[in-house]
Amino acid sequence: MQPAKLTLNGSEYEFPVTVGTENEIGVDFSALRSTTGAIALDPGYGNTGSCLSTITFIDGEKGILRYRGYPIEEVAQSAGFEEVCFLLIYGHLPSPEELTRFQKDLTYHAMIREEMKDFFKDFPLSAHPMMVLSAMLASLSAFYPWSGDQDEIDLNIIRLLAKAKTIAAFSYKKSVGQPFVYPRNDLSYTENFLHMMFAVPAEPYLVSPVLDNALNLLLILHADHEQNCSTSSVRMVGSSQSNLFAAIAAGVNALWGPLHGGANQKVIEMLQAIRDDGGDYRKFVNMAKDKNSPFRLMGFGHRVYKNFDPRAKILKTAADDVLRELGVDDPLLDIAKKLEEVALSDSYFIDHKLYPNVDFYSGILYRAMNIPTDMFTVMFALGRLPGWIAQWKEMREDPKAKIARPRQIYVGEAKRAFVPLELRAAGETKKSTKQPVPA
Repeated sequence: MQPAKLTLNGSEYEFPVTVGTENEIGVDFSALRSTTGAIALDPGYGNTGSCLSTITFIDGEKGILRYRGYPIEEVAQSAGFEEVCFLLIYGHLPSPEELTRFQKDLTYHAMIREEMKDFFKDFPLSAHPMMVLSAMLASLSAFYPWSGDQDEIDLNIIRLLAKAKTIAAFSYKKSVGQPFVYPRNDLSYTENFLHMMFAVPAEPYLVSPVLDNALNLLLILHADHEQNCSTSSVRMVGSSQSNLFAAIAAGVNALWGPLHGGANQKVIEMLQAIRDDGGDYRKFVNMAKDKNSPFRLMGFGHRVYKNFDPRAKILKTAADDVLRELGVDDPLLDIAKKLEEVALSDSYFIDHKLYPNVDFYSGILYRAMNIPTDMFTVMFALGRLPGWIAQWKEMREDPKAKIARPRQIYVGEAKRAFVPLELRAAGETKKSTKQPVPA
């Protein structure tokens, strides 16, 4: 493709163009500052490509999401979460032997060091599980070596994936004052998490296949989503050659924000507000349609997808099946289904492409599964782990990768003389001795 041309201050410059597999076009401005003295200003980086990646492809206009080239619809229908982890991290579907070994490794590295249990004791009961998850993941750096050796990195990837679910379940047990439940070697990744979350010592707990299948699906659909806030945070921190645990902890903190991973929690809080107001959902629908009202329906529309979120289509069917099989009777879920009906039939929502998104349906599903609301973002983080790891690994193995160093346009004060402290103090004293002006 012909290079792009930029005219600035009467001079013309050319910049190379990169075309992706799906004909995405990017103008390479990496030499913009050195050749023109200018930088590209793009608040929020909404139009800035920070890397070339082979992991995930999204077409928001057409509602397309693919992992390593595989459509999300096919992956969700046929794969297990461990299989998706392997695919994203290592770039190919595992052979039966590779998957068996990978699952075994995830099982046998699920325990955390006994010393780490003491950390939980010092967190207050009010500590948000996302804070606990972030702190505990970062603390893994203190227990496991990090020299950069490839075998060591591969082992730490397994450790991170395996132990994260244990840490997440322990954080929940801590918040409700229950004793920790250890992982079991006879359970799958998702079964183990549910067992550690809901089992009570000395009492039998049988993992429901319905819940297990639902959790497996939820984790798969959240496994990666290209260069979003948390993923870019992982890459940015990792670009300094920090260890994997530190980079992933940064991703957890970025995900915690209500504009990112906290959105599904906001869905439930919105439903609770509608219920507490009397349950008149149409009142809130009308408020959302009123441009003068600050109220917004959470879980509708998406910044990337201008069509229906493909993950939401999958979760809608799953939510219907789970609610039917579990026979859940919950007024919040009744309100959610009514809001869904409005959004799918009301011309306002259709015209503005405000379809229910993945946060809407994941919130409904987690609620039906008895996952506490403040654990929703933790569930998101567990699902996103393989994507974060894959992105960190890709960035680390890229010979052209550089430490992230965004530029800025300074708009503060121009050069001015510094006033020493004693002169500033003297100036204040003179001001304080002045007589007040009579009224």
